[in-house]
Amino acid sequence: MKKIVIASIATLALATASMAAVNGKACMGCHGANFEKKAMGKSKVVADMTHAEIATSLKGYKDGTYGAAMKGLMKGQVAKYSDADLEAFAHTIGK
Repeated sequence: MKKIVIASIATLALATASMAAVNGKACMGCHGANFEKKAMGKSKVVADMTHAEIATSLKGYKDGTYGAAMKGLMKGQVAKYSDADLEAFAHTIGK
């Protein structure tokens, strides 16, 4: 029983650390506190996107396969994060 509890706590700690890896507050400056704004009047409203759409766009910004006018700016914002970090963060916002 103790092994199960310890394994569960370790899994939760790793998941929490992964979600905390992306600085969501940096995103809020342009996208709004609840991701309700079009960043600089050009982006999609992130709050209206699904978790999968957010993850795809973040990873696409990172590898250069996604984006238009803000592609260069967003690449700089997400380049330091792993795909797993971006995926975990995507599940904390959107629908």
